[in-house]
Amino acid sequence: MSSAAPGATIGRLPRRQMLADDVHEAIKALIMDHVLEPGARVSIDGLARQLGVSPTPVREALARLESAELVVKEPLRGYRTSPLLSREQLDDLYEFRLLIEPWAAARAAEHADAEGRERLEAEMRSCTTPASDTYDSYKALAAHDTRFHVLVAELAGSAQVRRAFERTHCHLHIFRLHYDRGLGEQTLSEHRRITRAVLDRDPVAAEAAMRAHLEAACYERLRPVSEDAGGPTQG
Repeated sequence: MSSAAPGATIGRLPRRQMLADDVHEAIKALIMDHVLEPGARVSIDGLARQLGVSPTPVREALARLESAELVVKEPLRGYRTSPLLSREQLDDLYEFRLLIEPWAAARAAEHADAEGRERLEAEMRSCTTPASDTYDSYKALAAHDTRFHVLVAELAGSAQVRRAFERTHCHLHIFRLHYDRGLGEQTLSEHRRITRAVLDRDPVAAEAAMRAHLEAACYERLRPVSEDAGGPTQG
């Protein structure tokens, strides 16, 4: 009798966590695919009915999404989805990234040890080009994109730079603004050039490759889209 109770308790926890994670991912996909449109009010009860769950995991999911700035909680009004990045916000984000990430890439080329270099190679092997233009297909690329840039900052040996980068949640907001299959292949190709420079221990090439990657992402791929789709932030 005494051994059954702990086992039953332990057995319930993974199922509850799985439900919470599933609900979180389902709502995130609705936001990323603009089923829940930018700036729209979010109904907890409506989402619970749509997903076939109680309101509790929906509330937990929205709290997690608030920390990633995908939803905003307003006093006495509940949640709404965050607006898309405006052009000004996009420019600010990339100006910040251009200050820290080329430096981090150069430092990674100088300081990465054998284990770190293997981790970088393994990360590049972990992701392939998305097969369709949906967030479900792009989740793996978005996750890789975040891991890759965080890893470069980590290999640079700067915990402050890594934490500063992580706090922006930039990849979620970038992929929410725009994704297509061409973007995926371009991103991976640019990541390969950065990786090659780090593995070659060439800080000048690593810095240049990272700068070229960020400038291409912002000015060639995302800035034109931000003018059309992002617009000014909504109140």
